[in-house]
This record gives sequence, structure tokens and C-alpha cells, in this order.
Amino acid sequence: MNKGIQRAFWIVLLLIVWEISVKVSGVSPLLFPSVEEVIATLIEDMVNGNLLIQTISSVGILFFALIISLVMAFVLAWLSGVSKVTESFVDTLTVVAHPLPGLAILPLIIMWFGTGTGAVLAIVVHSAVWPLLLNILTGFAEIPKIYTDLGNNLSMSKRSVLFEIKLPASVGYIISGIKIGWARGWRAFISAEMVFGAIGGKGGIGWYIFNQRTFMDTAGLFAGILVVIIIGIIVENGLFGWLEKKCAHMGTKER
Repeated sequence: MNKGIQRAFWIVLLLIVWEISVKVSGVSPLLFPSVEEVIATLIEDMVNGNLLIQTISSVGILFFALIISLVMAFVLAWLSGVSKVTESFVDTLTVVAHPLPGLAILPLIIMWFGTGTGAVLAIVVHSAVWPLLLNILTGFAEIPKIYTDLGNNLSMSKRSVLFEIKLPASVGYIISGIKIGWARGWRAFISAEMVFGAIGGKGGIGWYIFNQRTFMDTAGLFAGILVVIIIGIIVENGLFGWLEKKCAHMGTKER
């Protein structure tokens, strides 16, 4: 069986065990709702509530933050290749900022950006940009030196070497960096929205989960968590899976 079928099997099995456990144990729905209740709440809130709008809002803000992170990572990667001094600066900046959790600088972010969309974007960008940058720099370092030497011998500018040699040769590393940045940014976004509250008109999925906890709507809480998992699976296995296959196919054609 391929990996997708195996995962689907285990997910279905876990849902069955979940449903049977709830029915047999007689546990209160306030503590652990049944799968049936969670699915019903999910559909109800998607159709008649704000969950669909909140989900779209969350994904939109997150992808905007990832675009900012990608641009920043490329600029820093380019800066790293300008000279030994700038390379040392970018390396030091990465060593200092990469291990620093976004929530650790939360007080500063609140002071600088308030508690709105800007603050959430700042936390997500901080969480995503450093793994992105590290993967891009690793990709550049793994390029055989003969390629860059060839570009220099052909009198190519540093800009041309970057865009015509380094970036195409590092596509696999860049995709891996985006994948890690997405995962960290998604977690940071949900956490930040639970701290800051509603972002925009109705807030996002993090605010939805926080509200369900406040009103003791456990089925709604599980529904929100389920949406987070589904989005993660779609992006990880759908979008990035397609990109990785495309990248592998391009590499095969080039060989």
C-alpha cells in the first residue's frame, strides 16, 4: 500500500476507537465528545457559523507572512554572498535569532506592533524566516564550486550567478525550507491568535478554538483542532508533496 492509504487506514481506525471509547465509557461530552458530535459541530459552524471565514482568514494571513519571510530570506541569503563581512553578519544574526521562540519576544512585539494583525505577522515571520534562510544557505553551500567558477569565468555578475545558477540549483532546499517555515509559522499563528484575540473582523481559527474553550463547547474545540490538522495535512502532503514531485521530475529531466 502507498503511504496515503496507510495513513487513511490508521486515521479511520483511530476515529473508530475514539467513537467506541466514548460510547462504552459514558464519559461526559463536556470532557470528551463523540466523533459524531464533533463532525456535526464542524459542519454546522462551517455552513451557518463563521468557521469557514475564520479558516480562510487564517490561511490568507499565514501565506502573506510566508511571502514576506521568503523575500527576507532571499535578501539575507544574497547579502551573505556579497562579501565575507556581510556573510559573518548574516551568520551571527541567524545564530542569535533562530533559537529564539516567537512567544519569548511577545512583550516587545506588543510594544512595537500592538495586538493586531501586524503583531501576528511579526511572530509568524520571525518563526518562518530563519529555517528558510538556513535551508537556502545550505543549498547554496552544496552547489558544486565548478558551477559558480564557470559563472565567474563567463564574467556573470553576482546577481546573475544568484538567479541563474544558485537559486535553480537550490530549489529542493528552498522547498524544504518553506515546508519547515510553514509548519513553524502555522503553529506560531495559532498560538499568537489565542494570545492576541480576534485579528480582523471575526478572527481566525486560533480565536475560534479559544472561544470554544471559553464557552465550554468541547465539540467545537475538537472541531477547530480538526480543521488545523486537515489544513496541515493538505498543505504538507498536497501542496508540498506536489512541489517535491515536480522538483524531482525536473531533476530527472535535467540528468
